[in-house]
Amino acid sequence: MCKLLHKSWICILTAVVFEIVRCNLSRGPYRRVEPLPEEGIVDMHCHVNGIGEGGSGCFISDEFRKDGRYQPYLRSFGVSEQELKERGDGLVVERLSQMLAESKFVKKAVVVAMDGVYDSEGFLDTHQTQVYVPNEFVAEAVSRHSNLLFGASVNPYRKDWRASLDWAKNNGAVLVKWIPSVMNIDPSDLKIEPFYKKLAELKIPLLTHAGEDQSFPTANDELCDPDRLRLPLSRGVKVIAAHIASTGSYQGQCSTSRLLRMMREYPNLYSDISSLTQVNKLGYMKEALTHEKEFKGRLFYGSDFPLINIKIPLINAWLVSPRYYFVRLSPAQITSISSLKNPWDVDVKVKQALGTPTDVFARSRELLPP
Repeated sequence: MCKLLHKSWICILTAVVFEIVRCNLSRGPYRRVEPLPEEGIVDMHCHVNGIGEGGSGCFISDEFRKDGRYQPYLRSFGVSEQELKERGDGLVVERLSQMLAESKFVKKAVVVAMDGVYDSEGFLDTHQTQVYVPNEFVAEAVSRHSNLLFGASVNPYRKDWRASLDWAKNNGAVLVKWIPSVMNIDPSDLKIEPFYKKLAELKIPLLTHAGEDQSFPTANDELCDPDRLRLPLSRGVKVIAAHIASTGSYQGQCSTSRLLRMMREYPNLYSDISSLTQVNKLGYMKEALTHEKEFKGRLFYGSDFPLINIKIPLINAWLVSPRYYFVRLSPAQITSISSLKNPWDVDVKVKQALGTPTDVFARSRELLPP
């Protein structure tokens, strides 16, 4: 029953209570605390959105606009719908860049586009698409900000996928981003094998959501089973399974356990620690930091911005806060981190205090163009 109602307040609150308890069973970090890298951190997982103003080509479905997450999502960028109508969707990227510039620790961020759902003829299906953020919009917008990098999104079912990948590569894309459950992509579909071969040829990593998704009104979570990533991995694609496949289960196994098994099988499989400090995922940082055999040398730092800057409706609490670790962290640590105003700095310091190694924070710099 909870599976059917997983986006209801009852199940969300149940999950939150469970995660708070799970991460506070003992004191102290999961690993020895290490210093942050001196050269500054690159966030390899940030989102933007738009409502179609200023010629952006962005699209948000009526279903998403009516969802309770829509307005908090806009506010997390420091914009209102009225401002976007007056100044265009580029304002979202501008505000993101400004907030990032105020961070003490994170110096650059990869901003990802979001392709839509495509019909059997390979054309965009606006009736099935919940959110659409074109590559052209993101590439042009981030080019105006020295602290932002372009992350493309190309649905392999689109008619012009080959040209789209070439365009992305030529315009500086450092990765390709998918949310299969929302974009209606089956990563195990043999029909998209040519897409993987092209991706490997271009040496562009694939950052793909793994595990259940709770950020959209509707999602086909079966498509985010980590086991479906065997095809691209076997074709030489560098795959980054987002969020260590946190939340959800498949065939009686939790999603993260399925990912761990695959980490042992495929050396070209990586993951990131984005979203793992959210109140509904608190216990997953332990999974990321204590499975050293599987994750050693293969974790990236990401934030999943703007989620790190969202307040939960009704209770007016931050989605990410050191206060949720009231046993795990010391009172002095909680006070110190809580005094930080920048959402990236809070996310970084919480993850550092829990024992995230220096190399995890540094690894995302590998995505920087030469």
